[in-house]
Amino acid sequence: MGRRGMTISRRTLLAAPLALAMAPAHAAPPRRAAVIGAGIAGLACARRLAGAGFETVVLEARDRIGGRILTDRRWSGRPVDLGASWIHGASGNPVTALAREAGARRVATSYEASVAYGPDGGVLDIDADVAGMERLIEEARDAAGDLDADVSLKEAIEAHPRYHRLDERGLMLLAHVVNAQYELEYAGDWSELSAWSLDEDSGFGGADVLFPDGYDVVPAFMARGLDIRLGAAVAAVSTTGKAVTVRLVDGQAVAADHVVVTVPLGVLKEGRIAFAPALPAAHREAIEKLGFGILEKCCLRFGKPFWPRDVDWIEFVSGRRGEWSEWLSLARATGASVLVGFNGGAYGRALGSLDDGAVVDAALKALRAMFGPDVPAPLGSIVTRWAADPFARGAYSFNAVGSDGAMRRALAEPVDDRLFFAGEATSADYFATTHGAYLSGIAAADAILSA
Repeated sequence: MGRRGMTISRRTLLAAPLALAMAPAHAAPPRRAAVIGAGIAGLACARRLAGAGFETVVLEARDRIGGRILTDRRWSGRPVDLGASWIHGASGNPVTALAREAGARRVATSYEASVAYGPDGGVLDIDADVAGMERLIEEARDAAGDLDADVSLKEAIEAHPRYHRLDERGLMLLAHVVNAQYELEYAGDWSELSAWSLDEDSGFGGADVLFPDGYDVVPAFMARGLDIRLGAAVAAVSTTGKAVTVRLVDGQAVAADHVVVTVPLGVLKEGRIAFAPALPAAHREAIEKLGFGILEKCCLRFGKPFWPRDVDWIEFVSGRRGEWSEWLSLARATGASVLVGFNGGAYGRALGSLDDGAVVDAALKALRAMFGPDVPAPLGSIVTRWAADPFARGAYSFNAVGSDGAMRRALAEPVDDRLFFAGEATSADYFATTHGAYLSGIAAADAILSA
């Protein structure tokens, strides 16, 4: 509540002597909360606590809010989201309600509006083949479910008898399905994804929608009225004293009754924040065993589309597993002559060793294989580097071999009702999504309010 809401006029004082007589001599000071991270989880948590009267501060290491929501506006009138792009399942989704409050325009994209090309540029009709590969993968995972221990998706598939009977075309299609439906969806390589629990999640119904004016409208709306300190990188959190102490990299200290850590799992894995005392064993196990994946984008702007204007997705079945297999066209959804190439898993990691020019060259090679040698050089390009970002260290979490939703729930457990964790990695049902991050922030705030 602000100063205006707490001000009592002279007329009100004279009109309510009984109320004043019954008021306590000294009002209890507001409880203090520090939220580490100004992504959607941290902002959701901070809004809830501030609205309940907590003295709340948000500590953000970057020079901006939003976390893994990052809209680039260098192309005038054509914003491009470099991190989170969609509300996945807009019906009943809490982020849809937020977007509506924020006045953020949304537009649907569909996997049905897609076209597939082979390595020679020919259009492929692969629906029946894809369905066959999906059955093979399902059977392989079912068989792996009977094993005594979890195995990777790769191990499960390679153990299927039919895998060894696939011809060259079959192996190419299988590799494409694995990459498009698993590696890019969950941001983990097939050698890392759990055959048992990789898709142990839930979702909302309805269309997937993106933001033609940029996703950053949503965190900007959420941040209104909050005390957010940018450039406040956290080095350590201590619960050894009466108050929880958050020590910043620059040496400053922030004391609070409750602290909520919402940094990405990749940052926790790297140990950038020291905890004293050490976190409970279940938290440490979750941080160690849950996967944190790579999904990078290469955004290319052209003068006009040279690809079909009536599609949202372009699939490239190249025979080179994981290389430039999925492209998003913004032409139909937003009117922008922009293609976004996605790379994850092992190939996404390998691209991290190349400079931006080499990544763009690799992207153009794939596009020219599909659309011919006359594909022009782009008017502009943007290459993401989430894996190298010290405040992210990747894209989002996945269930790696030996991990599952129980570990996510363990990570979300409060420590002595003073230290809390939130973020998409703590959501057993909605990990790797903005709505999962949002709901986890609300859950952490509610746990504090009931502590």
